[in-house]
This record gives sequence, structure tokens and C-alpha cells, in this order.
Amino acid sequence: MTIGPTIALFPEASFGAALNCVGIARALKARGARPVFICHAGFSGVFAEYGFQEYHLPLADAPVPETYWQDFISRHQPHFNLDPADQIETYVAPTWDAIVETAEQAEAPLFALLQRLKPDAVVLDNVVMFPAIVRAGCPWVRVISCAETELPDMNVPPYLSGLPADDPARWRAFIDCYNAAVGPVHGRYNRFRSRHGLPPLAEGRFLEPSPWHNLLLAPSVLRHDRQRRLDPARFTFLEGCVRQEAPFDVPEFAAGEGPLVYVSFGSLGALDTDLIKRMIAVFATFPARFLVNVGAFRDAYRAVPDNVILDQWFPQPSVVAKADLFIHHGGNNSFCEALYSAVPSLIMPYCWDGHDNARRAVETGTGLWLHRANWTAEELKAAMRAALDDRGMHGRLAENARLMVPESGVELAAERILAVAQGGSEGDVIPGSVPEFG
Repeated sequence: MTIGPTIALFPEASFGAALNCVGIARALKARGARPVFICHAGFSGVFAEYGFQEYHLPLADAPVPETYWQDFISRHQPHFNLDPADQIETYVAPTWDAIVETAEQAEAPLFALLQRLKPDAVVLDNVVMFPAIVRAGCPWVRVISCAETELPDMNVPPYLSGLPADDPARWRAFIDCYNAAVGPVHGRYNRFRSRHGLPPLAEGRFLEPSPWHNLLLAPSVLRHDRQRRLDPARFTFLEGCVRQEAPFDVPEFAAGEGPLVYVSFGSLGALDTDLIKRMIAVFATFPARFLVNVGAFRDAYRAVPDNVILDQWFPQPSVVAKADLFIHHGGNNSFCEALYSAVPSLIMPYCWDGHDNARRAVETGTGLWLHRANWTAEELKAAMRAALDDRGMHGRLAENARLMVPESGVELAAERILAVAQGGSEGDVIPGSVPEFG
């Protein structure tokens, strides 16, 4: 029996990237490959539950990533009410510092593991480069599962800024502030790269494009008109990358009727129980049924209205497909799932590329943006009504879904990854295709 190529998938320690890679791994397995997962101990069992072999990174004297990031997010909750520019010093720079520290701790065990596994290719769904992957000598594919803004271009607003696409005058100020705040940790990261034989990255950058292939999740409805075209031989847009989950039957509610609204702020967003309690109080007065993902914090909620059902986990793509509205934090996977199922989004971003996706939802008429904290009960109800009743938005979403569904992102991702694993040659990134802003 011929054994297919071994593909090591290494997502960052977040459920968005992890489950995105699960969808790709399933498509790889169906094509005869042997996908395995490299993960931190905090994600033990996540991939095994889907039938994939896991290899855990033994980080000596390092905290369990899941607990570490929960504690980190809890400390920074007050900063999530700030505008993106004000989050640069309070949240973004400390986050990069924590990410770089994690990469430094992972370097030795990751290199040893890759030497033992000898994969035919590595799939990296992360925001930082691990030198061990380059040092291992195998081809690697980068997955950009954040917003398209992660790849800079003169016509694309700066990453994490939430700035409009038609206001470049404000972009420069954000970039200058960003580079100044992130400069010290960026210098630390470049020194780390240098110690392991990798060249430094330009100001503000923590991950280079792969010279083999790069996969972007941004569907065409959201894409920016780039000044410099990405070389299709090295960059593939996937029209999202939506995985299939177990079927979902909408449960019976104790009371309430009307549209079905799904609410999820991701595993880390679920930490903000005060925000979700405040929203639930509004849901009790709105003529709809609500499914609310509260993560591991179900015990924090006592009195729950009869038109609301809470749970610690939902098969999200299957739930979104049956929803009439999806209220979320703007995570790229959540946004793509809503677009795939032609469901309007009400985005309440708190950090990272959620700001970029919230802005893009408004610009493209595929969703609405509401500040996560500065809203009244009437404003939240008005936003939900607007998203549910906007016929023009529903038409745009339906037209986009007709494009996304046949263009299976997971299948195309598997095809590109296997082409690399089975002998695709390393090539140079087209000059200028990923320019530094300036």
C-alpha cells in the first residue's frame, strides 16, 4: 500500500486557526495524504477528536498556551474598548511580545520534532515565523487566515487599523505609531531570527511569504484592489476555507419565535462574561431566538431568558448555515463562515483583525459594525433589526455565496499544498508583490 506524503499542520494556539486547519487536513486525507498536527499541550485532544495524530511541543518551564492566553486576554479586557490606534501600545505591542516569547520557547523542541517527523511539507497557519521550519529543510506553505490586510500593499489599509479603504491620509499616521510601539519587540525578534540563520524582516513584519506557496482566506467580495498583483504561482485566494461540521438540529426553545441569531465571540472573547450578560438582557426583549456560545463559562450565567440557549460549544459552520444573523467579533473564520452561508454579520470587534473585518463588512455591504461596549439597548436592537431586514444586503450575500460554495476553499488549499509536498519547486516571490508600505 502506497503511503501518501506526510503533511505537518502547525496552527497557532487559537481555535480559529486550529479548526481552519482541520478542514484542510480532511481534504488532504481524502486525497491520500497523511496529515498530522503539531500543537501546544493546551490543544491536546482537539485534533485527535477529528481523527488526526497529534505531536505536542514540550515547552519546558512554559505555561500551557490555552491558560496563558486566557490570562493574557483577561488582563487586557479594558483595552478592548479602545479604538485600534489606542490599542497599539496597550494591547498590540504586548501581544507581539508574548507571541515572540512563545516562538523562542518553541524553537528547540519544534526543530527536534521536525527532524524526527521529516514531513514532506509544513503548513503554517500563524502570524509569526518559527526559524525551525526553515532550518528543517522541508517546503512550507503559509496560510493567512487573518484578514487580507496582513499582506501589505500601497492600496490596502494597514493591518489591525480598521481604517477605511479610501482614506490613505490616515494610514501613514497609524503605521508610524505602530512601528514605533512594536519596534523593540521587532528588534528582539530579528535578533532571534539572526541567531538561527534567518535574515531580518522589514519594520513591523514578523512573518515572510513562503517561497513555495501562500494561501489567503479572503473571499473575492472582500478583496482590495491591490496596487501590485500577487503572483498566482505563489499566492492563492481560497474564497474562504469553510470546513464541514456535524449536522445541527435547532433545539426547541422554552419560549420565543422568529429569526434565529447565533452569537459567538470566539474562545477568548467568551471570557468577557459581563458583556455577554449585558447582551442577553437585551435579547430577552427582542423577538428572536438566540444561540449563544459562552465557552467554558456556562456556570457564570444564572437566569437565562426563555428565548436564549447557552452552550459551551456549537458546530459553528452548521449552526451559521441555519441562522438568520451571526453576531461575532470579526474573526476571519467566523466572517468567512457567515459569507459562505449568506448570513449577515453584526460585528462587534475587540482586537486584532476584527477591526479590519468590521470595516470591510460595512464597505462591502455584507454586514454591520457596532462598538463592542459603547452601545445602548436600543442601539443593539436597532442594529439587529437593520441586519435582519436589509434586503439589499441579503441579495449581495446570496450572490456571493453562489460563488463561494462551488469554489471549495478546503479542496483548493489541499490541492496547492500537495503540489508543494509532491515536488513543487521553491521559487522567488515576484519582486514587489508584497511591498513594504512606504
